[in-house]
Order: sequence, then C-alpha cells, then structure tokens
Amino acid sequence: MRFFLALLCLCFASTSFSQNQPWKGKFEPIDDLLPTPNSYRTASGAPGKEYWQQRADYTIKASLDEKNNTISGDETITYYNNSPDDLAYLWIQLEQNVNRKENEDFGYVFGGVRDGMNTQHMQYLTRAIDFPAGYSIKYIKDESGNTIKSLVNNTMMKVLLDSPLKSGESITFSIGWSYPITDRSMFLLSREGYEYFPRDDNTVYLIAHWFPRMAVYNDTEGWQNKQFQKLGEFALEFGDYDVEITVPADHVVAATGSLQNPNDVLSKTQRQRLAKAEKTFDKPVLIITPEEANAAEKSKTTKTKTWRMIAKNVRDFAWASSRKFIWDAQAVQLPSNKVMAMSFYPNEGLPVWQEESTKAVMHALEVYSEATFDYPYPVAISVNTSNIGMEFPMISFNGGRPNSKGEMSKNAKAGMIGTIIHEVGHNWFPMIVSSDERQWMWMDEGLNTFLHQRTVKERYPDFNHTTPKSIVPFMKGDKNILRPIMTSSDNDLLSQFGANYYQKPTVGLQMLRNSIVGEELFDQAFKEYANRWKYKHPNPADLFRTLEDATATDLDWFFRGWFFTTDNVDIELADVKWFKVEPEVSIEDKQKQGDLNVTSENAGGKAKDFSGGPEQIKMVSTPDANYGQFLSRLDEPEIRKQVEGKNIYEVKIKNKGGLVMPVTIEWQYADGTTEIDRLPAEIWRTNEYETTKTFIKDKQVIKVIIDPKGEFADVDDKNNSFPKVEEASDFDKFKDQQKN
Repeated sequence: MRFFLALLCLCFASTSFSQNQPWKGKFEPIDDLLPTPNSYRTASGAPGKEYWQQRADYTIKASLDEKNNTISGDETITYYNNSPDDLAYLWIQLEQNVNRKENEDFGYVFGGVRDGMNTQHMQYLTRAIDFPAGYSIKYIKDESGNTIKSLVNNTMMKVLLDSPLKSGESITFSIGWSYPITDRSMFLLSREGYEYFPRDDNTVYLIAHWFPRMAVYNDTEGWQNKQFQKLGEFALEFGDYDVEITVPADHVVAATGSLQNPNDVLSKTQRQRLAKAEKTFDKPVLIITPEEANAAEKSKTTKTKTWRMIAKNVRDFAWASSRKFIWDAQAVQLPSNKVMAMSFYPNEGLPVWQEESTKAVMHALEVYSEATFDYPYPVAISVNTSNIGMEFPMISFNGGRPNSKGEMSKNAKAGMIGTIIHEVGHNWFPMIVSSDERQWMWMDEGLNTFLHQRTVKERYPDFNHTTPKSIVPFMKGDKNILRPIMTSSDNDLLSQFGANYYQKPTVGLQMLRNSIVGEELFDQAFKEYANRWKYKHPNPADLFRTLEDATATDLDWFFRGWFFTTDNVDIELADVKWFKVEPEVSIEDKQKQGDLNVTSENAGGKAKDFSGGPEQIKMVSTPDANYGQFLSRLDEPEIRKQVEGKNIYEVKIKNKGGLVMPVTIEWQYADGTTEIDRLPAEIWRTNEYETTKTFIKDKQVIKVIIDPKGEFADVDDKNNSFPKVEEASDFDKFKDQQKN
C-alpha cells in the first residue's frame, strides 16, 4: 500500500486538473432514470420469462353511407386477459370523439386571434362550423345479449363488468356504433376522414380510428388510458380481424389484410390482372387503369358491395374507399416471404404516382427487412391523399401530388417518395415492434425515420437525407422552450415536434452507428432489438439496455445526454502546442535541467498558429528514484531514437455545449496529406469540461480540425480548428455588402 500511495502521489503531481465547474456525473449509470428490471423485462433489455401482454380479436361489419358521409358498424370483441391481474373494468378508445367541441383540445398551435384571419384559421381556432363529431354508441352487450354498463370520458370509454375478468380468462362482447366522417380540410392534424373533389363531385374516404378499440393494459402502466389529444398517437393490442365493409358497388377498397371474396367485388379482368401482378417482380401491373378510373368518376350507383378482409396478428385495421382509384401492384420477393406492393391513387396523382409510389413501397420493404426482419404480412399499400402521411398495418395514407399540368419539382417529388417510404416503414415501428406512441412517440417516429433516411440514402442518392448537421439549428435553439427527447408526446410543442421526435433520435442513432459503435456491431444490435420485441410492447429502457447488451458498449453517457437533456455538442479546439525533442544534451545540461524544460512562445500557449516553430524539449535521463523497487531500466537511447525528429503536438479540447462526445481530429500536413485520429467519449470521464491529449507525428502539421465531417452535430464549427478561422467583423461584412 505504501508503494501504491507513493505512485499515486507521483501521478497526481504530474497531472493538471483544471476543472473548476461542478461535476455532473455524465458517465454515471442511468439506472436511476429507468424502471427497475424484473421478471417481465430483464436488465439485458429482453422480454423476461414472465413477460405477458393482452390480446383482442375483432369481428366487424361496417357500412359507408356516401350520401350522408357517415359510417356505422357492429363489432364483436374477444378480449384475453393474459395478465396476472383480475380486471374489474375495461377501457375502450373512442378517438372519433376528439373533434367534439366540448372535448379537451391540444391547443391551437398557430396562435390566436389576429388581424386578417382567413376562414381556415378561424375554423381551426373556433370550430365555428356546426359539425356533430364523435361516436353515437348504440349498445354494448355481452354474449347473452345483456346490456353492459359503460361510462364515456372524452376519448375513453369505461366498460363496467358485472364480475371481474380473472387472470387467464377471456370475455366476448359487442358494440354498435356510428359517427359522421370528418372533412379532413376542416380539422387540424386530421389523420383520417374524407377528401372531396369538386371537379367530378367525388370523394376519397380514408377510414381510420374508426371503430372502438381496446386500450393497452401492460406491466409498466396498467391501463394506458391517456386521452387522445392528436399529438400523442396510439397504443394498441395485437389480434386477428375479420372485417366486412359495405360500400357503393362502384367503389374500390384498399385495406389491411387479405381479400377473401375477390369474385364478389372484382371483375374478371381485374382478377386476371391481379394474378399477373402476383408473378411480376420488375414493375407494377395496372389492376385498374387511369381510363377505367376516369370513367367510373362519371356515374354513381345506388347499389352496394361488401368487401371481406382477414388480417392476422395486427394491432389495428384501416381502409380507404373511392370510385376514383387507379390501382397498381407488383410482387416483392423477400428472403422468407413474398409481398404484394400496391398503390391506389386518383387521376390527380398522375403521372408521378404511377411512376414512383409502388417502387418506393418496394424499396422500403427491401431495406427495412434487411435491417430488422422480413416483412411478415401479405400486402403493403400506399394510398394517395392530400397533405398528410399516416400509417396503419399493411396500409398507409400518403400526401404529395403534381400540379394541374402533372408536374412536380425535384424537392416535391423527393418529399412524396420520402413520405411513402416513411409511412410504409411504420409497419415495423410501431405496427410490429409495438411501442406506446401516446407516451413515447420518438420510439416509433425516431427509429422509423432512422431507417427511412437510410433507405433514401441507399436507393435515392440524389435526394437530400438527414445527417448530424441537420439537427444543429434545433440544438442551438432557446433552452427555455426546448424539451428533452424523453418527453411525453402531448407535452411537446408542435413547433419542435418534428425535430425532437423524428430528427434528433435519427441523428443519435446515426452517430451510434457511424461514429461510436460501428456499423456492423450496431446493425446487429438494432436487429436484435427489433426481433426481441416484434409483436410485443417495448419501452425506452428496453431499447437502451438492448443496444448496450448487444454491443458490449457502455452507452449510458450517450443516452443520458442525448435523450434526457437539452444540452448540445459544442467542442472547442482551445489550443495546439508543437514540440520537438532536442538532440542529446551534455552531462552538465542534464544536471541543470529537470524532466522537461519548455520556454518558447508556442509552448506557453500564446501562439496563434505554427509559424513560430516548435518548442524544444530537453529530454534527460530518468532518476533512479522514479523506478522505486524495480531493478530494470529503460533503454534510454532507444527511446530517444524513437522520438528524435518527430513532431509532438499537445491538443487542448474543451466541452462548451455540455454533451460529451467522441472527438475526431483531422491533421493536415505540409505535404498536402491528411490523417484522422479518433478519441472515444471516455476522454471526458475525469474532467467533463476540458481534456488535453498528446500526439506524435512524423510529418509537420499546418492545420488541425476537430469533427471535420460534422459527425457529431457540433453547433459551432468556428471554434473547431487551429489556427483559428478569423471571422470577419461586422464592419468588414458591411463593406463587402456595399461592394456587391
């Protein structure tokens, strides 16, 4: 112990600590921020041996009344209580109630009354148009036809059971309901409803959040019965669906699931084309042509047809219906599954939807499957609509249309294609890896955007895609209003919603993959998470723990800073000192000098560049006392030989933004070549604000840059180089403007 203490004192004496700011524990474990592992969710991030989740199967018969824009339905729910708890009541989600005037409002995000308000602004603000939004619940009955009592609280309905539903048992009950379909143009953030086309007096119906659905009951929250306020989306249970949809006979229906009665609803020609598409892998086959859709627009039948769909092990069901639809499809072969990629769009979507939509679906299916697991469902559908992108199992509603001349700019087309990829990608997150969107929207939007951007980069390299630099403007924002990523969905501002829940998690995952963990190891870990939690309900802790478990990398520092704070990355290259070892000195000089003697301007930290040349280090022999009880000695001539003529650079780096990050250093040499050194985030462990590192280089350096490729979302790249980049004064900028 005496020797160890002596050694410790020696090391401490030779180390300079300049941290005079409070220690914030940036490298401490985040266990205090996460739920305690248990038999349901393990410390490794995997589901535990006793993990459970509920299940709900649905049989639904619904009718669309095109004349009155209403929908009515009767559904039977079989609910399985797989939890260890007895349930005295059940909670049902009634999302259509969100647009009732008396319902809670998420707040008008674009501001209040002002001069010159347009009619749309007034409608959003006051809901002035008298529209009877919301459900009419006709009945709730048990299997014997007896009425079950219920209570409605805004967008949630409590079903009161006569006797508790015991653990391991199931209950079957029925609900009758109807509601008026919303005009999407009149309600802010409307994810479903109808779109009316005045030119031909026709309508495209996007039917979603349309039937009363079971709320989630789980091991971490009990009932997830937070009110729907439009920003925080959905938490849903898996189940099987048998759905019959009655629509006008000249309508075409696109829906979750597999069509069970094609002979009843499709013509012989359409069935033949669909059979051809199932064998066509290189391009889409038109099932309904533009000419046929245009002809269908001109007349309206009073007859009806019923489409029957079956979907297995999905957490939701959605559909679209219109006589305006053009329909194309092609087969996509994945390693373990063949999928039909389909698109439905009106003539207003031509020509770009026919050229691009199904192709984009195919690209999403291929890239996402490779990154996670093969898409397991039989179809993936893209439906064209106005203004939005919204996802459901096997079907998505996607905005983006050409102008009246059929033209789109490159950016508009990129936006349309990106929307399709993004919404199809939601089939993985959260439709299969079923996180709680109402609580943690970033878990589905962020992870999905990460793979969406990867798909764009790989399959559409000419399009812009998100990089760490993309998040810099947001990270530089006012911290008085910024929220951490780990903020519940409805508590964030719409103005920062996209950056905080889409872009910032995406950039975080990009940094982990490209610059912290490495592609191969990260990809395996991300795939591990997806496969561990497919058809299950993961929470943030399960993701964090899985990524650490599957990479053998301590990432608590990253999760703590990136997800739980609003700190940003601002790493400053504070100083670079240049040294060289002097040739061997005389015995007399050795006796006069200590271990190190530096006196020049450069070594003193006053130099602004390398023009003053290096400071000479007088290297002397090590005193015997430094060896303690060791009898062996260094080969001093060899050590001198190794460093003589070399350039020694001491680099001081400061953390000004608060977020610790790895540091990438680019050395630019006098001969025109460059070299990269990478320092791990752990360099900040003992001092979270400042660190100094020494490098030995054969070549002479003329410039040093940190984060040269913008890998870490550094908010101020003006302090990333030495010699420092001199910024023009305001006066000089003014003079330049006058010259121009």
